[in-house]
Amino acid sequence: MSILLWVVLPYVALVVFIGGHLWRYRYDKFGWTTRSSQLHENRLLRIGSPLFHFGILLVIIGHVVGLLIPHGWTGAAGITEHAYHVTAVALGTVAGVCTLGGLAVLIYRRRTVGPVFSATTRNDKLMYVMLTLALVLGLAATVDANIAGAGYDYRTTVSPWFRSVLSFRPEPALMTGVPLLYQLHALSALALFAVWPFTRLVHMLTAPLGYLTRPYIVYRSRDAQLGSRPPRRGWERVR
Repeated sequence: MSILLWVVLPYVALVVFIGGHLWRYRYDKFGWTTRSSQLHENRLLRIGSPLFHFGILLVIIGHVVGLLIPHGWTGAAGITEHAYHVTAVALGTVAGVCTLGGLAVLIYRRRTVGPVFSATTRNDKLMYVMLTLALVLGLAATVDANIAGAGYDYRTTVSPWFRSVLSFRPEPALMTGVPLLYQLHALSALALFAVWPFTRLVHMLTAPLGYLTRPYIVYRSRDAQLGSRPPRRGWERVR
């Protein structure tokens, strides 16, 4: 079971994540969009969208630092374990609450605003479920282990396992003694990555780089005489 959960599933999710994006870009370029619903409703969107996006940005930065930067590197940089732990828990909790709060507003808006709900697809519903599950489990793991509990240093277990998967030298034994909430959070993240390419989340990997090289838009002034005189039959004389 350990091999299935912490070796097979991560690589399946990775293959689907990469292959799904390549397929989507090749065969569904016009669907590679946020499918914005701002025209239907703006008041709730102005609250939920910034809250969610700023929160998820902090969540991503925290995960990149926590999972990819080895334990010894922060110590060599002069950051003590206590300082790192306090900062990570505080910022992680705030980021998680902001992200969940923004997501709750967006889900409420999508369910209660008629035109927005009508434009909601099955993939959108699946995306919201997977996002909510991953965020709730991640926040619950942080609160349970580091605020309500005695603390847990995931950088000695989960982080090395994650890096071992990326380096194609998986070490599933590292996840054996990890608390259940952390394991569930990791599995929910793998499931989210697997469905990612088939949802509107693909817009996260898009940057408007084409605008840097696109030609200028030429605006031409209208002839002052046009529209102020009655139309004439036949051809206009060449001037």
